[in-house]
Amino acid sequence: MNDVKVFALSTCIHCRNAKKYLDECGIKYDCVHVDELTGDDRKQAVEEIKKFNPAVSFPTIVIKDKVVVGFHKDKIDDALKGE
Repeated sequence: MNDVKVFALSTCIHCRNAKKYLDECGIKYDCVHVDELTGDDRKQAVEEIKKFNPAVSFPTIVIKDKVVVGFHKDKIDDALKGE
């Protein structure tokens, strides 16, 4: 499943826990550490996040057409199942 993208901060414990949970579930995902980007790359990432989560809080996890803001196992599970 390559339909998962995680927008995270490298220093955020909730982001770390969300990525660890996806790893434990065997889910492949793309991860963007926004705090490690600079200049236009960072601006572009923030604009992309705003489409899914106007508050631009972390982690923002995009699973197919679902968005999970924060680390919530139940919401992540539901989004992975397509519910």
